[in-house]
Amino acid sequence: MRLGTLDWTPALHSPDLLAAPVLATLRTAVEQGGEHERAARAVLVTAIDPEMADTAAMTETYGLTLEISGNCVLVAGSRSGEERVAACVVRATTRADVNTTVRKRLDVRKASFLPMETAVADSGMAYGGITPLGLPERYRVMVDASLATDEHVIIGSGIRGSKLVLPGAALTLLSGAEVVEGLAR
Repeated sequence: MRLGTLDWTPALHSPDLLAAPVLATLRTAVEQGGEHERAARAVLVTAIDPEMADTAAMTETYGLTLEISGNCVLVAGSRSGEERVAACVVRATTRADVNTTVRKRLDVRKASFLPMETAVADSGMAYGGITPLGLPERYRVMVDASLATDEHVIIGSGIRGSKLVLPGAALTLLSGAEVVEGLAR
């Protein structure tokens, strides 16, 4: 498939373009069969220049639009000494509503972005390439409802040298995500 100026191929055919946790998640989904397998097989990947991995640079460089790009931000808060972490996936033209929607859903007094060092260490992914696929099980995954029905959503692959594209429905199925109205503002 061609999207923008990029050629996209099945992600499972290019394991070298995926972070280890992402590849493991896709392989597990195939083993599960049914709708999980269909979702995993719908995930496509393309190589990009790692210097162009940030969303704005990537969309401009490769003739894509921000409207089909999703950003994944990791947010944390604590309650009674328990850290609660969420990966929030929102359209690149918006921002995650961390101070209201995410904070309330995590049931914490204050939510803030996870420090870069912690995000990289916990996820096993490169900063700037973190994706909701393959995150630790203790992470909640929240997907803005506006992305859940999109035909194509571009997200990170866990490394800076590639991107994934998948249907919004596959994003929610593969990550076990909660679809959240008003996650983005």
